[in-house]
Amino acid sequence: MGELAKVIAHDVGMSTKVINVVNSSAYSRGNRKLVLMQALNTLGIDMIKTMVISESVFQTFSHFSNATGTNFHNFWVRSLKTAVLARELAKRMSYSNTEEAYLAGLLHDVGRLALLSVAPNDYASNFMAKDDERLCEIEKNTLGITHSEAGAWLIERWNLDSFLSDSVRYHHEPIFRLKSAHPLIRLVNLSHLLCNYKSDSLSLKGAEAICGVDKADIQTILVGVNSQTKTAASYFGIDLIGMDEELPSAEYEPLEPARDNSNDRLADEVRNVALVSAATQTFSGMRNASKLIEAIARTARILFNFEDTVVLVQDTSAQAFVGLPIGDHQQRLKEFSIPLNVEGILADAIIKRKPTFVGCEDPLLGLVEEQLLRILGTEYLVYLPLIAGKTCLGVLVGGLAAFQVEEMWGSDRFLLSFAKQAATSLESLIQSRNEIEKHIADANEEHKLASRRVVHEVNNPLSIIKNYLGVLDDKLTNNEPVVEELSILNEEIDRVSRIVGGLADPATTRVETTEVNSILHDVVRLFSISRYLPASVNISVKTNDQPLKILGAADPLRQILMNLIKNAVEALPKGGNIEVKNNGRIIREGRPYLELCISDTGTGIPSEVLANLFSPVRSSKKGGNRGLGLNIVQGLVDKLNGLISCDSDERGTTFDILLPVPDESLSTSVKPVSFASAG
Repeated sequence: MGELAKVIAHDVGMSTKVINVVNSSAYSRGNRKLVLMQALNTLGIDMIKTMVISESVFQTFSHFSNATGTNFHNFWVRSLKTAVLARELAKRMSYSNTEEAYLAGLLHDVGRLALLSVAPNDYASNFMAKDDERLCEIEKNTLGITHSEAGAWLIERWNLDSFLSDSVRYHHEPIFRLKSAHPLIRLVNLSHLLCNYKSDSLSLKGAEAICGVDKADIQTILVGVNSQTKTAASYFGIDLIGMDEELPSAEYEPLEPARDNSNDRLADEVRNVALVSAATQTFSGMRNASKLIEAIARTARILFNFEDTVVLVQDTSAQAFVGLPIGDHQQRLKEFSIPLNVEGILADAIIKRKPTFVGCEDPLLGLVEEQLLRILGTEYLVYLPLIAGKTCLGVLVGGLAAFQVEEMWGSDRFLLSFAKQAATSLESLIQSRNEIEKHIADANEEHKLASRRVVHEVNNPLSIIKNYLGVLDDKLTNNEPVVEELSILNEEIDRVSRIVGGLADPATTRVETTEVNSILHDVVRLFSISRYLPASVNISVKTNDQPLKILGAADPLRQILMNLIKNAVEALPKGGNIEVKNNGRIIREGRPYLELCISDTGTGIPSEVLANLFSPVRSSKKGGNRGLGLNIVQGLVDKLNGLISCDSDERGTTFDILLPVPDESLSTSVKPVSFASAG
């Protein structure tokens, strides 16, 4: 939702709509007004999708309406009524996604808007005609495509991963073909018929039957259609003054327009769109940059009948457009380079972002053009910039014979459409490659960090082993018993083995419990009788009389305590006190925890360090793995499903740790036990 809020926030109009809807009576929360993030959480994904797509369609085609003077009033009324009918039918048919049904009803005739936008002169006479089979037949004969097909084609480009485009495509389909169709297809078909056909229509009766609704259901639905349509219209800012209570009928019968050259041009446009669409599907499957560029060059030769093609791509490191060694000119193209800051016809084509033609006798012909004309062996060149967003990723250079140039005039839209799709595919591949490289770099960095953490943690038991070897040497010299020291050494060696083994063998998920007081005493004893603790530092432990267990293994708890106590010792260079305390069981947010406190009487943690206390940092301490201790502690506490916090000032530092406990754990009085430092 956070990412979604950032996207919607870029559209002031859309943000305003969302806020207004969620603060309306339908979602009223009293006097409390919700901001965008809260509004999105309240509405939910399905409602947001419906609002955003609907608003986008209204904004886009309303601008077109204002530009052409077309009256969209009846069209929007009919679309809104179909949407309301579809949502109510979805409820009657127990179709779970009612918002999708509403959206499908609203967009079922979006193909009519699309056809009007690309062929305003040819289609204007039929835009508000009756929406029936005759209209589809006329559209097919004159434009080569029906509004149902155009609408479905448009929606498919939105990648909604649903049957929404199919419901638009088949809303004119004969009833007998829809008996086993998806519920969304059937209910949109019925909604369309209810909005456009008379109640005694055979098609309408058949649609009611396959949707499993009867006349009584239909009558109940129709009662509230007008009021709901008015509500929806007011949201979108559509004036419905004077709207009849009955569904609006079309103003005239569909007419087949007179045939003229514009129809041929439209047919060419439709063909070009289909060709570019097919090329896009080819490009989308490419995962290798060289193969993609070869495919772009090869497809351009086929589509535009180029005699030959060259692709120049931007090399940001060299600040130049460089040739790619493809086709029959690999050696020359491999060494071909045009600086980005050089003025000329190529630079002008990139700035203007449009196809540019240049012939061998052009007075502005530069050295670059002469070279390319010789490489391609042609009389004319066409520069086609490959632009994605604001970036020119490269230039497709096509070679043409003189007689082909005249044929290419008027093909700018076709050329630009192809260039846009080629650039988008190239940009997507570059981004994908960058993401893979970033993922590999992140994985390597994570591995390095994990290795540093293991080395850091192994250093703790190794330090204890080293100190106890010194104690062991003294005791052997004095012929004193060393059973306890050997036992401790054996335990610490085993712990080193478990820490290192954790790299290849992730922690198991089995449930364990650990008695805490014994761990506290053991860890404090390790520090107390080893040589690690200076003579000026005293450490004490306070525990309960009754044993207390936590949910978790002993090793993570031991590592947590070792790191915190070690840090506390380092914070007392002039001496002081360290206290390890078991405060017993507490309840937080309804869950039982055991509270442990590790405190020292040092000078405190600097505020700049305290702000990023548990993040991995480069410490001023010696050693390549310093600065990881508290980050590791945070990870171990998380592993135990616990919580950790720190309070620090000039009087000292205290770490509070909450660890989950079984419900049967109890706490009683606190018993102080004190150890003097070994020294």
